[in-house]
Amino acid sequence: MSTEPPSDPRLDQAASSDDSLLSSHEKLLGRQPDEKAKYRLTPIALLFAFSGLILFAGTYLNRYAGHYDSLIYNENASPGGATAAPMAVDMVALGKKQFQSVCITCHQATGLGQAGIYPPLAGSEWVNGPEERIIRIVLDGLKGTVHVAGKEYGAAAMPVFGQVAGSGYNWSDEKIAAVLTYVRQEWGNKGAPVTTEAVTKIHQATGDHKEWSEAELAAIK
Repeated sequence: MSTEPPSDPRLDQAASSDDSLLSSHEKLLGRQPDEKAKYRLTPIALLFAFSGLILFAGTYLNRYAGHYDSLIYNENASPGGATAAPMAVDMVALGKKQFQSVCITCHQATGLGQAGIYPPLAGSEWVNGPEERIIRIVLDGLKGTVHVAGKEYGAAAMPVFGQVAGSGYNWSDEKIAAVLTYVRQEWGNKGAPVTTEAVTKIHQATGDHKEWSEAELAAIK
């Protein structure tokens, strides 16, 4: 009795033709999706986002890093040698304060003074005239009569305000300059401002001069 030899799988594979193998491969390849022409936007978006962040960070550091000096934000560093600039003095405001503290008693808030006694400051040729005269009046005082707009005044002497011998007020050159600046622009007056330097110059030139007279002041041009 004859028996059939066992089936050998290698013999079955060898029986497959080249055409059948190629056909099988083509079918398998045909089932794979073609993704070669497709792009994902997420990586590109992340690339632009990080690039923008790096650009912003570089710009920020360049502007606010204090030139990368370690002392800029050092809280323990000793103060530098810089000093605060002195505040500018408002001469008109200071002059008004000085006037209201003393001068207003005689010359009045209106600047019109009192007839026959205290000469007016409003429209006065002395106030609006050469500053060399009016500086001397306030600095060293005035004695005797004085004429303003053709009228005579002189029942009371002008006191000494400067830092000179016999002064009852001892005002600094700056305060004198301030009060003169104020009266030369108040009540319609048109006189130029008076500087502290101008007062100091006359103060140094005259020293402790006695009260001036109208004739002495009239000789000053």
